[in-house]
Amino acid sequence: MKTKSLLLLLAVALTMGASAKPNIVLILSDDQGWTDYGFMGHKDIKTPHLDKLAGRGVLFERGYVASPLCRPSLASMVTGRYPRHHGVTGNDVDGSNNRAALDIPVRETFHKFPSFVKLLTANGYLAHQSGKWWEGSFKDGGFTHGMTQGERHGDAGLTIGRKGLKPITDFLDHAAKEKKPFLLWYAPFLPHTPHDPPPHLLEKHTRPGRAADVAKYYAMCEWFDETCGELFDELDGRGLSKNTLVIYICDNGWAAASTNAADPNQKQWKGYALRSKSSPYEMGIRTPIILSWPGRLEPARSPHLAHAIDIFPTIAAAAGIDAPEGLPGINLLDETARKHRDTVFGVANSVANMTPGDPDGTLQYRWCVSGDWKLLLRHDGSDTTHYKNVHLWDKQPIRLYNLKDDPHERNELSSAHPDVVERLRRKIETCHPVAGK
Repeated sequence: MKTKSLLLLLAVALTMGASAKPNIVLILSDDQGWTDYGFMGHKDIKTPHLDKLAGRGVLFERGYVASPLCRPSLASMVTGRYPRHHGVTGNDVDGSNNRAALDIPVRETFHKFPSFVKLLTANGYLAHQSGKWWEGSFKDGGFTHGMTQGERHGDAGLTIGRKGLKPITDFLDHAAKEKKPFLLWYAPFLPHTPHDPPPHLLEKHTRPGRAADVAKYYAMCEWFDETCGELFDELDGRGLSKNTLVIYICDNGWAAASTNAADPNQKQWKGYALRSKSSPYEMGIRTPIILSWPGRLEPARSPHLAHAIDIFPTIAAAAGIDAPEGLPGINLLDETARKHRDTVFGVANSVANMTPGDPDGTLQYRWCVSGDWKLLLRHDGSDTTHYKNVHLWDKQPIRLYNLKDDPHERNELSSAHPDVVERLRRKIETCHPVAGK
Protein backbone atom coordinates (compact mmCIF):
# COMPACT_ATOMS: atom_id res chain seq x y z
CA MET A 1 0.00 0.00 0.00
CA LYS A 2 2.82 2.34 0.93
CA THR A 3 4.57 1.53 -2.36
CA LYS A 4 1.43 2.39 -4.35
CA SER A 5 1.02 5.66 -2.43
CA LEU A 6 4.62 6.64 -3.05
CA LEU A 7 4.28 5.84 -6.73
CA LEU A 8 1.10 7.90 -6.91
CA LEU A 9 2.74 10.84 -5.19
CA LEU A 10 5.73 10.56 -7.54
CA ALA A 11 3.44 10.51 -10.56
CA VAL A 12 1.59 13.58 -9.30
CA ALA A 13 4.88 15.37 -8.64
CA LEU A 14 6.16 14.56 -12.10
CA THR A 15 2.90 15.73 -13.63
CA MET A 16 3.04 18.97 -11.68
CA GLY A 17 6.65 19.47 -12.68
CA ALA A 18 5.81 18.98 -16.33
CA SER A 19 2.82 21.32 -16.20
CA ALA A 20 4.92 23.95 -14.42
CA LYS A 21 7.22 24.30 -17.41
CA PRO A 22 6.48 27.68 -18.96
CA ASN A 23 5.07 28.09 -22.39
CA ILE A 24 7.33 30.12 -24.69
CA VAL A 25 5.93 32.61 -27.20
CA LEU A 26 8.47 34.22 -29.52
CA ILE A 27 7.12 37.19 -31.46
CA LEU A 28 9.22 38.49 -34.34
CA SER A 29 8.37 41.51 -36.43
CA ASP A 30 9.87 41.74 -39.90
CA ASP A 31 11.65 44.88 -41.16
CA GLN A 32 10.86 47.45 -38.45
CA GLY A 33 13.02 50.32 -37.28
CA TRP A 34 14.04 50.38 -33.61
CA THR A 35 12.37 53.75 -33.10
CA ASP A 36 9.02 52.74 -34.54
CA TYR A 37 6.94 51.85 -31.48
CA GLY A 38 4.91 53.80 -29.00
CA PHE A 39 7.01 52.52 -26.09
CA MET A 40 10.15 53.75 -27.87
CA GLY A 41 8.70 57.24 -28.15
CA HIS A 42 7.53 57.44 -31.77
CA LYS A 43 5.22 60.43 -32.08
CA ASP A 44 2.94 58.99 -34.79
CA ILE A 45 3.10 55.19 -34.71
CA LYS A 46 0.81 53.80 -32.00
CA THR A 47 1.47 50.28 -30.69
CA PRO A 48 -0.77 49.89 -27.61
CA HIS A 49 -0.52 46.10 -27.42
CA LEU A 50 3.27 46.00 -27.56
CA ASP A 51 3.34 49.01 -25.21
CA LYS A 52 1.42 46.94 -22.68
CA LEU A 53 3.80 44.00 -23.15
CA ALA A 54 6.79 46.29 -22.62
CA GLY A 55 5.17 47.84 -19.58
CA ARG A 56 4.67 44.54 -17.82
CA GLY A 57 8.02 43.03 -18.81
CA VAL A 58 11.72 43.78 -18.99
CA LEU A 59 12.39 46.08 -21.92
CA PHE A 60 15.89 46.16 -23.36
CA GLU A 61 15.96 49.38 -25.35
CA ARG A 62 19.48 48.57 -26.56
CA GLY A 63 18.94 45.23 -28.24
CA TYR A 64 20.89 44.11 -31.32
CA VAL A 65 20.72 41.40 -33.95
CA ALA A 66 23.64 39.41 -35.33
CA SER A 67 22.97 40.49 -38.91
CA PRO A 68 20.80 43.23 -40.43
CA LEU A 69 19.08 40.78 -42.76
CA CYS A 70 16.22 38.41 -42.08
CA ARG A 71 17.61 34.97 -42.91
CA PRO A 72 20.99 35.16 -41.13
CA SER A 73 19.36 37.08 -38.29
CA LEU A 74 16.75 34.38 -37.69
CA ALA A 75 19.35 31.64 -38.08
CA SER A 76 21.41 33.24 -35.32
CA MET A 77 18.40 33.48 -33.02
CA VAL A 78 17.53 29.82 -33.48
CA THR A 79 21.07 28.48 -33.00
CA GLY A 80 22.41 31.11 -30.60
CA ARG A 81 25.46 31.52 -32.84
CA TYR A 82 26.90 34.11 -35.19
CA PRO A 83 26.50 33.78 -39.00
CA ARG A 84 30.13 32.73 -39.48
CA HIS A 85 29.40 29.70 -37.28
CA HIS A 86 26.15 28.41 -38.79
CA GLY A 87 27.06 29.50 -42.33
CA VAL A 88 23.88 31.42 -43.19
CA THR A 89 25.28 34.84 -44.08
CA GLY A 90 22.74 36.06 -46.67
CA ASN A 91 19.33 35.32 -48.12
CA ASP A 92 20.50 33.32 -51.15
CA VAL A 93 23.60 31.67 -52.57
CA ASP A 94 23.44 33.29 -56.01
CA GLY A 95 20.51 35.67 -56.11
CA SER A 96 17.52 34.12 -57.85
CA ASN A 97 19.66 31.61 -59.76
CA ASN A 98 19.10 27.91 -59.05
CA ARG A 99 17.99 28.68 -55.52
CA ALA A 100 16.67 25.30 -54.42
CA ALA A 101 19.73 23.26 -55.42
CA LEU A 102 22.33 25.76 -54.22
CA ASP A 103 20.60 26.08 -50.86
CA ILE A 104 20.88 22.39 -49.98
CA PRO A 105 24.43 22.48 -48.54
CA VAL A 106 23.66 25.69 -46.64
CA ARG A 107 20.66 24.11 -44.94
CA GLU A 108 22.52 20.87 -44.28
CA THR A 109 25.23 22.79 -42.44
CA PHE A 110 22.68 24.86 -40.54
CA HIS A 111 20.71 21.84 -39.31
CA LYS A 112 23.82 20.26 -37.78
CA PHE A 113 23.70 22.88 -35.04
CA PRO A 114 21.51 22.53 -31.94
CA SER A 115 18.53 24.88 -31.83
CA PHE A 116 16.21 25.92 -29.04
CA VAL A 117 13.32 24.45 -31.07
CA LYS A 118 14.84 20.97 -31.07
CA LEU A 119 15.94 21.34 -27.45
CA LEU A 120 12.40 22.11 -26.31
CA THR A 121 10.69 19.39 -28.33
CA ALA A 122 13.25 16.85 -27.06
CA ASN A 123 12.11 17.81 -23.58
CA GLY A 124 8.38 17.37 -23.99
CA TYR A 125 7.31 20.61 -25.66
CA LEU A 126 5.00 20.97 -28.60
CA ALA A 127 6.23 23.61 -31.06
CA HIS A 128 4.36 25.56 -33.73
CA GLN A 129 5.94 27.56 -36.56
CA SER A 130 4.16 30.34 -38.40
CA GLY A 131 5.41 33.22 -40.50
CA LYS A 132 8.99 33.72 -41.67
CA TRP A 133 11.07 30.54 -41.82
CA TRP A 134 13.89 29.95 -44.30
CA GLU A 135 15.48 26.63 -43.40
CA GLY A 136 13.22 24.08 -45.10
CA SER A 137 9.87 22.98 -43.72
CA PHE A 138 8.67 23.38 -40.15
CA LYS A 139 9.53 19.71 -39.64
CA ASP A 140 13.08 20.30 -40.85
CA GLY A 141 13.36 22.96 -38.15
CA GLY A 142 12.27 20.57 -35.42
CA PHE A 143 8.77 21.98 -34.94
CA THR A 144 6.02 19.48 -34.19
CA HIS A 145 3.43 21.64 -35.93
CA GLY A 146 3.60 24.48 -38.41
CA MET A 147 2.74 26.08 -41.72
CA THR A 148 5.86 26.41 -43.86
CA GLN A 149 6.39 23.51 -46.27
CA GLY A 150 9.93 24.30 -47.36
CA GLU A 151 9.87 26.94 -50.07
CA ARG A 152 11.92 30.12 -49.81
CA HIS A 153 11.39 32.19 -46.65
CA GLY A 154 8.06 30.84 -45.46
CA ASP A 155 5.50 30.03 -48.21
CA ALA A 156 2.11 29.30 -46.58
CA GLY A 157 3.40 30.47 -43.21
CA LEU A 158 3.54 34.05 -44.47
CA THR A 159 -0.25 34.35 -44.35
CA ILE A 160 -0.30 34.30 -40.55
CA GLY A 161 -1.44 37.60 -39.08
CA ARG A 162 -2.28 39.02 -42.49
CA LYS A 163 -5.09 36.46 -42.76
CA GLY A 164 -5.93 35.79 -39.14
CA LEU A 165 -4.55 33.46 -36.49
CA LYS A 166 -6.56 30.27 -36.93
CA PRO A 167 -3.55 27.93 -37.32
CA ILE A 168 -2.26 29.28 -34.01
CA THR A 169 -5.57 29.04 -32.18
CA ASP A 170 -5.99 25.47 -33.41
CA PHE A 171 -2.53 24.67 -32.08
CA LEU A 172 -3.27 26.27 -28.71
CA ASP A 173 -6.39 24.11 -28.43
CA HIS A 174 -4.36 21.02 -29.34
CA ALA A 175 -1.66 21.82 -26.76
CA ALA A 176 -4.35 22.23 -24.09
CA LYS A 177 -5.87 18.88 -25.02
CA GLU A 178 -2.44 17.22 -24.85
CA LYS A 179 -1.66 19.02 -21.57
CA LYS A 180 1.82 19.85 -22.78
CA PRO A 181 3.90 23.03 -22.64
CA PHE A 182 4.41 24.70 -25.98
CA LEU A 183 6.67 26.92 -28.04
CA LEU A 184 4.97 29.33 -30.41
CA TRP A 185 7.04 30.93 -33.20
CA TYR A 186 5.00 33.90 -34.41
CA ALA A 187 6.96 35.66 -37.18
CA PRO A 188 4.37 37.32 -39.41
CA PHE A 189 5.31 38.97 -42.68
CA LEU A 190 4.67 42.33 -41.00
CA PRO A 191 5.42 45.20 -41.36
CA HIS A 192 7.43 43.84 -44.31
CA THR A 193 6.49 44.72 -47.88
CA PRO A 194 4.10 44.47 -49.60
CA HIS A 195 2.95 47.51 -47.66
CA ASP A 196 -0.78 46.97 -48.13
CA PRO A 197 -2.29 47.90 -44.76
CA PRO A 198 -6.01 47.86 -43.93
CA PRO A 199 -7.78 50.99 -45.21
CA HIS A 200 -8.54 52.34 -41.73
CA LEU A 201 -4.82 52.41 -40.85
CA LEU A 202 -3.67 53.81 -44.16
CA GLU A 203 -6.25 56.59 -43.96
CA LYS A 204 -5.07 57.40 -40.43
CA HIS A 205 -1.46 57.92 -41.53
CA THR A 206 -2.03 59.59 -44.90
CA ARG A 207 -1.68 63.36 -44.63
CA PRO A 208 -0.43 66.32 -46.66
CA GLY A 209 3.34 66.54 -46.79
CA ARG A 210 3.94 62.91 -45.80
CA ALA A 211 5.43 60.62 -48.45
CA ALA A 212 3.22 57.70 -49.47
CA ASP A 213 5.85 55.08 -48.59
CA VAL A 214 6.13 56.50 -45.08
CA ALA A 215 2.37 56.52 -44.53
CA LYS A 216 2.07 52.92 -45.70
CA TYR A 217 4.94 51.79 -43.49
CA TYR A 218 3.52 53.51 -40.40
CA ALA A 219 0.20 51.80 -41.05
CA MET A 220 1.92 48.43 -41.42
CA CYS A 221 3.61 48.84 -38.03
CA GLU A 222 0.21 49.41 -36.45
CA TRP A 223 -1.27 46.43 -38.30
CA PHE A 224 1.44 44.22 -36.84
CA ASP A 225 0.61 45.55 -33.37
CA GLU A 226 -3.08 44.79 -33.90
CA THR A 227 -2.26 41.16 -34.67
CA CYS A 228 -0.16 40.97 -31.50
CA GLY A 229 -3.21 42.16 -29.59
CA GLU A 230 -5.24 39.35 -31.12
CA LEU A 231 -2.60 36.85 -30.05
CA PHE A 232 -2.49 38.21 -26.49
CA ASP A 233 -6.29 37.96 -26.31
CA GLU A 234 -6.10 34.31 -27.32
CA LEU A 235 -3.53 33.59 -24.61
CA ASP A 236 -5.47 35.54 -21.98
CA GLY A 237 -8.76 33.90 -22.92
CA ARG A 238 -7.25 30.47 -22.35
CA GLY A 239 -5.69 31.45 -19.03
CA LEU A 240 -2.18 30.93 -20.43
CA SER A 241 -0.55 34.28 -19.80
CA LYS A 242 0.60 33.65 -16.23
CA ASN A 243 2.75 30.66 -17.15
CA THR A 244 4.02 31.97 -20.47
CA LEU A 245 7.28 33.73 -21.23
CA VAL A 246 6.69 36.11 -24.14
CA ILE A 247 9.78 37.30 -25.98
CA TYR A 248 9.63 40.07 -28.56
CA ILE A 249 12.36 40.98 -31.05
CA CYS A 250 12.60 42.24 -34.64
CA ASP A 251 14.71 40.46 -37.26
CA ASN A 252 16.26 43.66 -38.65
CA GLY A 253 15.54 47.33 -39.08
CA TRP A 254 13.96 49.26 -41.91
CA ALA A 255 13.28 52.83 -43.01
CA ALA A 256 11.38 54.17 -46.01
CA ALA A 257 13.52 55.30 -48.94
CA SER A 258 11.91 58.74 -49.03
CA THR A 259 13.19 59.48 -45.51
CA ASN A 260 16.69 59.55 -47.02
CA ALA A 261 15.85 61.36 -50.25
CA ALA A 262 18.28 64.21 -49.53
CA ASP A 263 21.26 61.82 -49.66
CA PRO A 264 22.55 61.64 -53.26
CA ASN A 265 23.72 58.09 -52.61
CA GLN A 266 20.10 57.01 -52.15
CA LYS A 267 19.62 57.20 -55.92
CA GLN A 268 21.69 54.02 -56.20
CA TRP A 269 19.08 52.09 -54.25
CA LYS A 270 15.29 52.49 -54.29
CA GLY A 271 14.14 49.67 -52.04
CA TYR A 272 14.56 51.30 -48.63
CA ALA A 273 16.71 53.89 -46.93
CA LEU A 274 20.45 53.38 -46.90
CA ARG A 275 21.74 52.79 -43.37
CA SER A 276 18.66 50.70 -42.58
CA LYS A 277 17.95 47.10 -43.59
CA SER A 278 21.10 45.17 -44.64
CA SER A 279 23.40 47.81 -43.11
CA PRO A 280 25.29 47.76 -39.78
CA TYR A 281 23.99 51.19 -38.78
CA GLU A 282 21.55 51.46 -35.88
CA MET A 283 18.49 51.49 -38.12
CA GLY A 284 19.64 48.15 -39.52
CA ILE A 285 20.78 46.22 -36.45
CA ARG A 286 19.17 47.72 -33.36
CA THR A 287 15.88 46.41 -31.97
CA PRO A 288 14.01 46.58 -28.70
CA ILE A 289 13.86 43.21 -26.95
CA ILE A 290 11.09 42.46 -24.46
CA LEU A 291 10.81 39.62 -21.96
CA SER A 292 7.42 39.34 -20.25
CA TRP A 293 6.72 36.63 -17.67
CA PRO A 294 4.03 37.69 -15.18
CA GLY A 295 4.91 36.88 -11.59
CA ARG A 296 8.46 35.92 -12.50
CA LEU A 297 9.96 39.09 -13.97
CA GLU A 298 9.57 42.52 -12.43
CA PRO A 299 8.76 45.21 -15.01
CA ALA A 300 11.79 47.34 -15.84
CA ARG A 301 13.56 49.29 -18.55
CA SER A 302 16.99 47.74 -18.61
CA PRO A 303 20.00 49.91 -19.51
CA HIS A 304 22.02 46.83 -20.44
CA LEU A 305 22.93 45.53 -23.89
CA ALA A 306 20.93 42.58 -25.19
CA HIS A 307 21.46 40.50 -28.31
CA ALA A 308 19.56 38.06 -30.50
CA ILE A 309 22.05 35.29 -29.66
CA ASP A 310 20.80 35.53 -26.06
CA ILE A 311 17.40 34.09 -26.97
CA PHE A 312 18.59 30.46 -27.00
CA PRO A 313 20.23 30.46 -23.53
CA THR A 314 17.35 32.52 -22.14
CA ILE A 315 14.70 30.09 -23.37
CA ALA A 316 16.71 27.12 -22.12
CA ALA A 317 17.05 28.69 -18.66
CA ALA A 318 13.34 29.52 -18.49
CA ALA A 319 12.44 25.93 -19.35
CA GLY A 320 14.94 24.53 -16.82
CA ILE A 321 16.98 22.81 -19.52
CA ASP A 322 20.74 22.93 -19.97
CA ALA A 323 21.78 24.85 -23.07
CA PRO A 324 24.61 23.45 -25.21
CA GLU A 325 28.07 24.41 -24.06
CA GLY A 326 29.91 27.12 -25.90
CA LEU A 327 27.01 29.41 -26.82
CA PRO A 328 28.33 32.98 -26.93
CA GLY A 329 25.14 34.60 -25.64
CA ILE A 330 23.90 35.11 -22.09
CA ASN A 331 20.75 34.27 -20.18
CA LEU A 332 18.83 37.55 -20.12
CA LEU A 333 16.93 36.39 -17.05
CA ASP A 334 20.22 36.59 -15.15
CA GLU A 335 20.68 40.19 -14.00
CA THR A 336 24.28 39.57 -12.98
CA ALA A 337 25.16 38.33 -16.47
CA ARG A 338 23.49 41.39 -17.96
CA LYS A 339 25.47 43.74 -15.74
CA HIS A 340 28.79 42.10 -16.57
CA ARG A 341 28.36 42.33 -20.34
CA ASP A 342 29.94 45.43 -21.84
CA THR A 343 30.08 44.67 -25.59
CA VAL A 344 27.99 43.08 -28.33
CA PHE A 345 29.10 42.12 -31.83
CA GLY A 346 27.75 41.44 -35.29
CA VAL A 347 28.35 41.52 -39.03
CA ALA A 348 26.81 42.53 -42.31
CA ASN A 349 27.41 40.36 -45.35
CA SER A 350 26.23 40.62 -48.93
CA VAL A 351 22.45 40.38 -49.16
CA ALA A 352 21.76 37.95 -51.99
CA ASN A 353 24.87 35.84 -52.42
CA MET A 354 26.70 33.51 -50.03
CA THR A 355 29.95 31.60 -50.32
CA PRO A 356 29.22 28.23 -48.64
CA GLY A 357 32.21 27.02 -46.68
CA ASP A 358 33.69 30.53 -46.59
CA PRO A 359 31.29 32.75 -44.61
CA ASP A 360 33.68 35.71 -44.67
CA GLY A 361 33.86 35.60 -48.45
CA THR A 362 30.94 38.04 -48.63
CA LEU A 363 31.80 40.05 -45.52
CA GLN A 364 30.93 43.74 -45.79
CA TYR A 365 31.25 44.87 -42.16
CA ARG A 366 32.24 43.76 -38.70
CA TRP A 367 30.96 45.90 -35.83
CA CYS A 368 30.73 46.15 -32.08
CA VAL A 369 28.87 48.29 -29.56
CA SER A 370 30.74 48.78 -26.30
CA GLY A 371 29.26 51.10 -23.72
CA ASP A 372 28.42 54.34 -25.53
CA TRP A 373 30.78 53.62 -28.43
CA LYS A 374 30.23 51.84 -31.73
CA LEU A 375 32.91 50.83 -34.23
CA LEU A 376 32.35 49.74 -37.84
CA LEU A 377 35.08 48.00 -39.85
CA ARG A 378 34.41 48.00 -43.60
CA HIS A 379 35.32 45.01 -45.82
CA ASP A 380 35.08 44.25 -49.52
CA GLY A 381 33.49 40.82 -49.66
CA SER A 382 32.13 39.41 -52.89
CA ASP A 383 28.80 40.90 -53.95
CA THR A 384 27.46 39.69 -57.28
CA THR A 385 23.91 41.06 -57.35
CA HIS A 386 22.23 44.46 -57.65
CA TYR A 387 22.00 44.53 -53.85
CA LYS A 388 25.64 45.60 -53.80
CA ASN A 389 24.34 49.14 -54.29
CA VAL A 390 23.23 49.05 -50.64
CA HIS A 391 26.89 48.98 -49.60
CA LEU A 392 28.72 50.67 -52.50
CA TRP A 393 28.21 54.19 -51.17
CA ASP A 394 30.22 53.49 -48.00
CA LYS A 395 33.95 53.43 -48.74
CA GLN A 396 35.32 54.58 -45.39
CA PRO A 397 37.27 51.69 -43.79
CA ILE A 398 36.64 52.71 -40.16
CA ARG A 399 33.75 54.55 -38.56
CA LEU A 400 33.32 55.41 -34.89
CA TYR A 401 30.22 56.85 -33.23
CA ASN A 402 29.21 57.83 -29.72
CA LEU A 403 25.67 56.48 -29.51
CA LYS A 404 24.78 58.29 -26.31
CA ASP A 405 25.39 61.69 -27.88
CA ASP A 406 24.61 60.67 -31.45
CA PRO A 407 22.12 57.75 -31.63
CA HIS A 408 21.50 58.29 -35.35
CA GLU A 409 25.23 58.21 -36.25
CA ARG A 410 25.63 61.59 -37.87
CA ASN A 411 29.06 62.47 -36.41
CA GLU A 412 31.95 60.16 -37.32
CA LEU A 413 34.68 60.40 -34.64
CA SER A 414 37.45 57.92 -35.50
CA SER A 415 40.14 60.56 -36.12
CA ALA A 416 39.37 62.26 -32.80
CA HIS A 417 39.50 59.08 -30.71
CA PRO A 418 42.20 56.71 -32.07
CA ASP A 419 42.54 55.08 -28.64
CA VAL A 420 38.86 54.06 -28.67
CA VAL A 421 39.18 52.78 -32.22
CA GLU A 422 42.14 50.60 -31.29
CA ARG A 423 40.46 49.27 -28.14
CA LEU A 424 37.27 48.31 -29.98
CA ARG A 425 39.17 46.93 -32.96
CA ARG A 426 40.97 44.52 -30.62
CA LYS A 427 37.62 43.42 -29.23
CA ILE A 428 36.30 42.73 -32.72
CA GLU A 429 39.43 40.85 -33.74
CA THR A 430 39.17 38.68 -30.66
CA CYS A 431 35.53 37.88 -31.29
CA HIS A 432 35.77 37.54 -35.08
CA PRO A 433 39.27 37.33 -36.53
CA VAL A 434 39.56 37.61 -40.30
CA ALA A 435 42.78 36.56 -42.03
CA GLY A 436 44.53 39.42 -43.76
CA LYS A 437 42.03 42.08 -42.66
